[in-house]
Amino acid sequence: MDTFVQQLINGLTIGSIYALIALGYTLVYGILKLINFAHGDVYMVGAYMGFLIAVYVFGSQASIFNFVVVLLGAMAIAAIIGMAIERFAYRPVRKFSRMTTLITAMGMSLFLEYLFTFIFSGVPKTFPLLIQNDNYNLFGEVTISTTQILIFMIAIILMLGLEWIIHKTKIGKAMRATSHNLNSAKLMGINTDFVIAFTFALGSALAAAGGVLVAQYQPKIFPLMGLMAGLKAFVAAVLGGIGNVMGAVLGGLLIGMAETFVVGYGHYVGIPSTYRDAVAFAILILVLLIRPAGLLGSNVQEKV
Repeated sequence: MDTFVQQLINGLTIGSIYALIALGYTLVYGILKLINFAHGDVYMVGAYMGFLIAVYVFGSQASIFNFVVVLLGAMAIAAIIGMAIERFAYRPVRKFSRMTTLITAMGMSLFLEYLFTFIFSGVPKTFPLLIQNDNYNLFGEVTISTTQILIFMIAIILMLGLEWIIHKTKIGKAMRATSHNLNSAKLMGINTDFVIAFTFALGSALAAAGGVLVAQYQPKIFPLMGLMAGLKAFVAAVLGGIGNVMGAVLGGLLIGMAETFVVGYGHYVGIPSTYRDAVAFAILILVLLIRPAGLLGSNVQEKV
């Protein structure tokens, strides 16, 4: 029982990070029907921006205030980068075929990866711990760390904040209208270019928050860290039903828990812990065979 609860806590921790990244995928897809494959690299950029602020502004000094500033600063910079990517990479090719935008997204992903490899010489950096990471015993041998509590709290706050923006604000109403029908939204006087740019900014900020949080949990960052995390978050978005916000959250948590349970219990059924990545994709294939729209997605028929 202790092992089960401990793996559950660990899985929810990683799953919360995947959920934050997956929300960016699902927001952009909901608006543009575009898979932004550069999104995982924005998560990496957020981690690096947090690292630069923590080291060069605060001298790696640990405090709650420093952590909050690093988190918000990384989110703000990533939001600006997300808008720049949309404006200069995606908007010019938006009128072309989806294959063109897909190739552009892949190119932007490679550009960010190798730009940061060049800047930082491809050498992994150790992210300074801005919060004292104490362990608290819950019961038996089950423990939870300060960092895990922080990840849970911030992820919940950001997800609730996103729900509030989407359902309670004017820009959220514009986002929902644009998602429903972009051309009709234009006819209703909505500045769809601004809405799309805001959506990219919002998704990028959430990914950057995930980058900073994971850097506190696993302090080593490197230019290709967004590759696998981005793929898993994409799997999470598709698993939950891409375009569905709550589906992205559910998918992220499920993928995180699946990974940790494979590590904790896989040897009992002959699955090595090194297969943790493969299991996430196997789950996706299984779910899509049964429910192609994802767990919370809905099948929409397109009229010709």
